[in-house]
Amino acid sequence: MSRSRFPVTIRDVAEQAGVSISTVSRVLNDKDDVASDTYEKVQSVIRELGYTSSLAARSMRSRRTNVIGLIVPDVEDSFTIQVMKGVNREIMERDYDLLIYTSGSIKKQSAADRERHFVALLNGSITDAIIMVTPAATSFSTAAPVVAVDPNNQSPDCPAVIATNHAGVVTAMEYLIELGHRRIGFIGGRPDLQSAQQRFEGYQDALARAGLAQDPDLIVVGDFTPETSHECACQLLHLDERPTAILAANDQSAFGAMAAAREMGLRIPKDLSVVGFDNIPEAAHSNPPLTTIDQFVDKMGTVAVEMVIDLVQGQHLDGFLYTMPTELVIRDSCRAVEASA
Repeated sequence: MSRSRFPVTIRDVAEQAGVSISTVSRVLNDKDDVASDTYEKVQSVIRELGYTSSLAARSMRSRRTNVIGLIVPDVEDSFTIQVMKGVNREIMERDYDLLIYTSGSIKKQSAADRERHFVALLNGSITDAIIMVTPAATSFSTAAPVVAVDPNNQSPDCPAVIATNHAGVVTAMEYLIELGHRRIGFIGGRPDLQSAQQRFEGYQDALARAGLAQDPDLIVVGDFTPETSHECACQLLHLDERPTAILAANDQSAFGAMAAAREMGLRIPKDLSVVGFDNIPEAAHSNPPLTTIDQFVDKMGTVAVEMVIDLVQGQHLDGFLYTMPTELVIRDSCRAVEASA
C-alpha cells in the first residue's frame, strides 16, 4: 500500500492526466462534454492516486454531500447491528456514503446530549440527512432531514420506522395462552421508547381479551439489556407463585431471563416458557432456540434510508410513520402447561 504525506488534490489529478482542473471537475460531475478517452484517462488517474473529493468540495458543487449520518447508541447491541446492516445495504445500492456516530450506553445520562451534539455537528453540511436508532433525545436543532428507527415517545412528529409492536405482543400472548399459560410475566423495555410502551399495552390488552386479570407482581420494567432483565427475571421467579411463562420486550431481555432461570435450576421450556421480541440472529442459536416475534430489523434500516433519501430529494412521504409488520417465529423455548401446573 502506497502512502502519501499529503492528501491528493484535484490539481494533482489534472497534472498527472495532462488536462485542466476544469476538465477533472467535469469528469467528477459526469458532464457530457468530456471526450470518452479523456474521461477514461482521468478516471484511471483518479483510481491510481486514490483521489476522493472532500465533503466540502462535493457540497460546494451540488449543495449535497451524498453522505448519510447514522447515530446509534453503540455498535455492539444486536438490534443496532441488524439495523446498521440494512442501512449499509441500501446506502450502497443508492451510491451514498455512510458516517456513523455512537452516543454511548443507554445508561449514560449524556446520551441525549451527545445525540443533540452530533445532529448539530452534521446539520446538513457534513451529511445530507441523519438516521437515529432508538434516540434518547426528544428534540433536535438541524436543517437536515432526520428519520428515527424505533422512535422516542416524546418525538411524535419525527418521521420514523417502527414495528407493529402491539400486534406482535398480542400474537405472542395468544400463543402462550393457547399453551395453557395463565401466569405470564412481562419484562418491559426502555419506557422512553414507543416500542416499549406499545409492547406493554399489547400485553395488557391480550390479558383483557382472554379474561385474565392483570397482576402487578408479574410486571417489571427493564431497559432492553440482558443484565437488567436478569435482575427482573429473578424478581419474577422468586415470587411465591412464580410465572409459568415470561414474555420479554426484546430478545436480549429474553436471554437474561433464560440465564436467571438456569441459575435457579429451572429448565426451559419444561419449567418455564420464554418468548422474546426482535428475532435477532442469536435467537435461533440460543439454548434452547428462542421463540420470538420477528420485526425484520434489517429491513427497518433499509426503509429508514429510503425515507430519508426521499426527504433529501424533496419528495413527499406518504406518512410520517412506517409500520413494519411482525410475525411469530416458533422455536423450542415454550411448551404447553401440564395439567398439574
